[in-house]
Amino acid sequence: MKPQVVDVDARLPLGQLVPLSLQHLFAMFGATVLVPVLTGMSPAVALFSSGAGTLLFILITGGQVPAYLGSSFAFIAPLSFSIAQWGLPYALGGAFAAGLVYAVVAAGIAVSGVGWLKRLLPPVVIGPVIMVIGLGLAPVALDMAGLVGDNVTLADPGVQAALITLALAIGAALLLRGWFSMIPVLVAVVGGYIAAYLLGIVDFSAVREAAWLGVPDFTLPRFHLGAITVMAPVAVVTMAEHLGDVLVLSRVIGRDFYEKPGLHRTLLGDGLATALASLVGGPPNTTYGENVGVMAITRVFAVRVIALTAAMAIGLSFVPKLGALIQTVPAPVMGGVAIVLFGTIAASGVRTLVESRVDLSQKRNLIIASVILVVGVGGAAIKLGPFELHGMALATTIGVILNLLLPEAEAAAVENTSGAPERAAVTGS
Repeated sequence: MKPQVVDVDARLPLGQLVPLSLQHLFAMFGATVLVPVLTGMSPAVALFSSGAGTLLFILITGGQVPAYLGSSFAFIAPLSFSIAQWGLPYALGGAFAAGLVYAVVAAGIAVSGVGWLKRLLPPVVIGPVIMVIGLGLAPVALDMAGLVGDNVTLADPGVQAALITLALAIGAALLLRGWFSMIPVLVAVVGGYIAAYLLGIVDFSAVREAAWLGVPDFTLPRFHLGAITVMAPVAVVTMAEHLGDVLVLSRVIGRDFYEKPGLHRTLLGDGLATALASLVGGPPNTTYGENVGVMAITRVFAVRVIALTAAMAIGLSFVPKLGALIQTVPAPVMGGVAIVLFGTIAASGVRTLVESRVDLSQKRNLIIASVILVVGVGGAAIKLGPFELHGMALATTIGVILNLLLPEAEAAAVENTSGAPERAAVTGS
């Protein structure tokens, strides 16, 4: 039996909307507050700016793309450097400039269209890139679950909590029916949290110390050419990540978001969300794979669910005690869920190759896919002047170059001898 699908524009009763949004909140929370913790920024402001940025993204894309935007990890190094060199306000000015780079590129795409981009990104490139996005996050999930290192043992309460949560996530996704089949992530997180509490690894001290109400420490940006030159070029990397994330969303949901509402609008929404974050003192935003994974498992694509998640994040930024309560969810619990979420994204890449009938017996296709996977999953990095291409962004760039340079003689031969031009069509640009 196929799982129930809740489409992008679906209206849901509040009793269903709240738990559906809560599981997205759990999925994005850890990463969203981790970036400001690592860079010395305010977690409360990051929650506010991610929620506000997501609502702005939804507005700009006409409510057609169910993407959640949270703190971007790609900006951690340049943010830390800029804060140390010039201070937080000037780092925020650099982030604002990075957001404007998105707007400029979006304007160019609005004029030129996306036909050229689709020729650069055929299924033989798209499939492996989507796999890289999921598999590239695998070490993060395993590290959170405590399953990495030389001393991993089942006697560790953290490992036990992670495995219990993983089992609950798998069981909930496969066995639950009806309404409960749409909230397997929430079921797994709640069940894993209870198990973690019984195992003695939940710490409530931060909740007791946190205030009930508080205004986030908003900070206005200031501008310095040095900070701008450090921060703005990173937009090139994050735009490449944006292309991959929108591809994943398109594959998971079954719509072509490059065409409608258009890549120019998704890029503009992402960029303006980053610019908005900089105006209040938050880190740059980016679309979150964790939330894509939630949608892939639950088959609930309603934009209203994402919008309520964003509203919840904004609300939490003014209620420190509730934010602290969510932070008591141990990392192993979220790691157990993340194993399924990130794996689902990688599996979407495999699905792209299968459904597009990409023939990996052809050497050209095999080479393109292989190089993308090794470069992306292996974490290769290359510095290009003031910025660095790494992971998925580098793998996508190399995949596009190989697709353009490698000859298609073998594909043409297949078409001439077998009378199957549709297969040749998915092997190159």
